[in-house]
Amino acid sequence: MIGRFWHGWTTLDNADTYERIVRTEVLPEIAARQIAGYRGAHLLRRPLEDEVEFVTIMWFDSLDAIRRFMGDDYEVAHVPPQARAVLARFDLRSQHYETLLLPEG
Repeated sequence: MIGRFWHGWTTLDNADTYERIVRTEVLPEIAARQIAGYRGAHLLRRPLEDEVEFVTIMWFDSLDAIRRFMGDDYEVAHVPPQARAVLARFDLRSQHYETLLLPEG
């Protein structure tokens, strides 16, 4: 299993809007593509002093599955226009980690 990690930051005012866009548009659109080897995503939120940080972790069976999602340059960030519109800044590239241990249960 490969975890695809990405970070984005919003202003305090745009945080709820960004979260709604990811929950109701971005992630459902990805799921609707039925990419072989895509196993879902986590969305994390962390309030900071004057901004809000978001982290998405998408789960894939393999790098080949990620390539089916993004193409040969699979590290490039997937940030649709509606999300870009409310982000203050974001990672241009995603990081990929091989899962070595999963929680029991």
